[in-house]
Amino acid sequence: MRTLAIDYGDKRVGLALSDAGGSLASPLDVIFRSTDAHLIQAICKTIEHEGAERVVLGLPLNMDGTVGGGAKHMIEFAKLLRQASGLDVILIDERLSSYDAEQQLISRKRAGEHLTRKNKKGQLDAIAAATFLQAFLDGNLLPITFDD
Repeated sequence: MRTLAIDYGDKRVGLALSDAGGSLASPLDVIFRSTDAHLIQAICKTIEHEGAERVVLGLPLNMDGTVGGGAKHMIEFAKLLRQASGLDVILIDERLSSYDAEQQLISRKRAGEHLTRKNKKGQLDAIAAATFLQAFLDGNLLPITFDD
């Protein structure tokens, strides 16, 4: 089952996609966000183009596990995306995905890969989405549910 992961940010939204077997996550793209309506439209096009069958959306919980303003917005965004796409939208904890993505980029730099600041910032969001998608596919992150 192909799964699309979304790392929602204020300016950029990182996308990652699993393989058809649902076992390997890879960074896909970064979308520059203007409005949620525009973003949902772009995500729906990606879903159709890539043949995604479900969506995993990172939920930015506070470090103590509580739901803050950002997480509340993601819960509402998930509902809108579910309505627009007709797919299951699964919320998962993304608290450490940006840190993990940053560590991956540091490792790539140490391995000799040259990344400009602009290129690094763009890749970071898609890598963060791939990081939490892989953890979800591996069974290390469970869905977080809320009453509708």
